Amino acid sequence: MSNPLAAYDLSGRVAVVTGAASGIGRKSAEFLAAAGAAVVCGDLNEAGIAEVVDSITAAGGRACGQTANVTVKAEVDALVQRALDEYGQLDVMCNVAGTMFPGQLHEVTDAQIDAAVDLNLKGTLYGCQAAVAAMAPRRTGSIINVSSGAIDKAVPNIGLYAFTKAAVAMATMTMATEIGPLGLRVNAIAPGATITPFTTWRLRGEDGTIDQANMDAFVDSMKAMSPLGAVGDPEDQAHLVLYLASDAAKFVTGAILRANGGQTMVW
Repeated sequence: MSNPLAAYDLSGRVAVVTGAASGIGRKSAEFLAAAGAAVVCGDLNEAGIAEVVDSITAAGGRACGQTANVTVKAEVDALVQRALDEYGQLDVMCNVAGTMFPGQLHEVTDAQIDAAVDLNLKGTLYGCQAAVAAMAPRRTGSIINVSSGAIDKAVPNIGLYAFTKAAVAMATMTMATEIGPLGLRVNAIAPGATITPFTTWRLRGEDGTIDQANMDAFVDSMKAMSPLGAVGDPEDQAHLVLYLASDAAKFVTGAILRANGGQTMVW
């Protein structure tokens, strides 16, 4: 009998993770490295990148880091090129970098719209384009994008974020139809409420500290949306990333996978 866990072994493979300095990106980079992949960690946060690279190498993994602004195509291309130069190939591309753009849709400015599209949508697309160029010659590879549970439920004040993440989901499905014949897979995760520095943005005061009462109220409200009475953590999303990166998901493409505690249910 074969070992089913062997399908998750990424030994000899190479991954790039954007947004790798914290939250879901960091945990995904650590999981991929723990499974055997060499990981190129990209983010604007240079200190955070150094921390995650140190974490991976201290645990016996292989990793390197490079600052990258995903709104600049040349910097995303350079991140993928780093994988090719450092490790000789690219097998997994994780487009995690993104952020919230709060505000009511009838009030958002052109500058806010452009910033949201540039980061959440174009940054993801640039990662997909660079990955396809690197992966196609070998006719193998997995691209993993990050959408959001916000695509399933209309919530006031996050519409700009939600429609960029809905666009990521559609881009993922469309690209799956286009690059499947090249032997490549592309999927997305749509996280539910997951406690990371990203989700706590609204809970910080002007001095940057978190108001604990607001944090507790936020967590309670998110738990109330879940049949499990729970909120997620980065590991919940990183497990999906590892699955989609591995041979366990070799028959999965064009999927939008949701680890969300049942906060939304789509069929």
